[in-house]
Amino acid sequence: MSKQKIIYLDNNATTRVDERVLDTMVPYFSDFYANSTSTHLAGLTVKEAVENAAWQTADLINANADEIIFTSGATEAINLAIKGLANQDRKHIITMQTEHKAVLETCHFMESIGFEVTYLPTAADGLLDIQLLEEIITDKTLVFIGMFSNNETGVIQNISAISETLKVKNVLFICDATQGVGKIPIDVKKLEIDFLALSAHKFYGPKGVGALYISAKAKVKLKPQILGGGQQRKLRSGTLNVPGIIGLGKASEIAVNELEKDQNRVSLLRDKLEKGLLQFEGSFVNGNTENRIYNTTNICFPNVNSEQLILALGNISVSNGASCSAVTTEPSHVLKAMGLSDEDALSSIRFSLGRFTTEEEIDIAVERVLSLAKEFAAKALRH
Repeated sequence: MSKQKIIYLDNNATTRVDERVLDTMVPYFSDFYANSTSTHLAGLTVKEAVENAAWQTADLINANADEIIFTSGATEAINLAIKGLANQDRKHIITMQTEHKAVLETCHFMESIGFEVTYLPTAADGLLDIQLLEEIITDKTLVFIGMFSNNETGVIQNISAISETLKVKNVLFICDATQGVGKIPIDVKKLEIDFLALSAHKFYGPKGVGALYISAKAKVKLKPQILGGGQQRKLRSGTLNVPGIIGLGKASEIAVNELEKDQNRVSLLRDKLEKGLLQFEGSFVNGNTENRIYNTTNICFPNVNSEQLILALGNISVSNGASCSAVTTEPSHVLKAMGLSDEDALSSIRFSLGRFTTEEEIDIAVERVLSLAKEFAAKALRH
């Protein structure tokens, strides 16, 4: 029996490394393996390549190369941004209940060391009430932490309105743009974002590397969390993951050049998938359908246990929550915060498409998901 081809519709969890990225990385495992901080010719050659990758990454978000700190991924970047502000006089943090666990757990830590954290709800469509944000800010508020695009629903927040509100109140803005960078245009200067976290593996780069953008204004406030040899302007010590950084740079360069092409093609496939799946009786899309990223749809199939459906799909890879929470049968905290019942949250599935998704795969997925969902719903109603 031939092995079934994987139909991968879980690109918000991670993406396949683009072959062009891999080809660019390979020489830095073998030919150019020197430490980038060494002062001999081999080291200086690698240092130059790392600096070029910093420019490529910066260009993707309209930043400067010296505003980029390479990390092991977005989780570390978020930790550095939040914990790095622990020495400030203001001790109030605001975030949203629908944030990724990397933000929520770090905020819980900040509470343990004396900070007050306000976790704002969103509307039923996943969007933040800007007036509510404005009302909750006090003279003790240090920073607001908010996602650009939600990893489970794809909902895009009104970042410009958030930024303007924070600017008036002199509050810093940490933006978790992990699901946005490399997919949609993001301009940190225009949006006046102070800190922005990103991760290469969300846009066809390697796992284990990401970056934190730090604006010139915010840089003077941040304290390093990893101490050692003083690499990266003493903000993040440790020998650099050179192959990963080269991969991040190349993935960024490709994204700059192909972002519009990806968006046009993938959005059509997402819409076709969504239209097909909504044929299931009583199904509905979770989150705002106007303000969301083009590759994502999160659909509730009433009376269908999403975990059972995902297992039954076999070679079709989808998700019922954040990838880091996939081992739990708890309902999604994001969907719960948006007002869904436990039952509906546990009946919801995220489909996230990518650069390598094909129309044929969408056709197969629609047929298989609908068939199985109807079967499971019929069994549930009989019992």
